[in-house]
Amino acid sequence: ANAEKRTAANAPPKSQLKAMSEGNKFKCPKCMLMIANYKLIVQHMEAKHPKETIPSEDSFKA
Repeated sequence: ANAEKRTAANAPPKSQLKAMSEGNKFKCPKCMLMIANYKLIVQHMEAKHPKETIPSEDSFKA
């Protein structure tokens, strides 16, 4: 158990950039923020861009 802890502590950090980019499939049309799914796009648009119309989910599939 101690050897596993020492090995994990000395291991180089693993990058999460690839996993993050694969998870973010939608881009906010106003600020170009990458967001994981349509539900979060709707929440983002309501919070950050309340005067803008929320595009349909189909518009992101093109």
